[in-house]
Formats: sequence, C-alpha cells, structure tokens
Amino acid sequence: MFNAVLENACSEQGARMSAMDSSSRNAGDMLDRLTLTYNRTRQASITTELIEIISGASALEG
Repeated sequence: MFNAVLENACSEQGARMSAMDSSSRNAGDMLDRLTLTYNRTRQASITTELIEIISGASALEG
C-alpha cells in the first residue's frame, strides 16, 4: 500500500515538473518573440525619424 502511495506522489511530481518545464519553454519563446517585435518597432521609429530629419534638411537646402 505504501508503495502505491509513493508511486502516486512521484507520478504527480513528475507531471508537475513536466508542466513547469513546458511553461518555462513557452515563456522563453514568448519573450523572444516580444523582444523581436519591440526591436523591429523601435527600428521603424528610428528610421521614420531619420527620414523626417533628412527631408527637413533637404527642404532647407532646396
């Protein structure tokens, strides 16, 4: 009887470890995607700002 209880507890802990491992992996993947999205958005903003500066300088010259 004790072995059955022990096996049940070990099985439950194994399932919890597996679920947490999967959650950690998913969180890492999500963080990677969010970082990539943030960097692309920031780069687009910088590019737009540079285009505005160059356009303004060109207008002053012309």
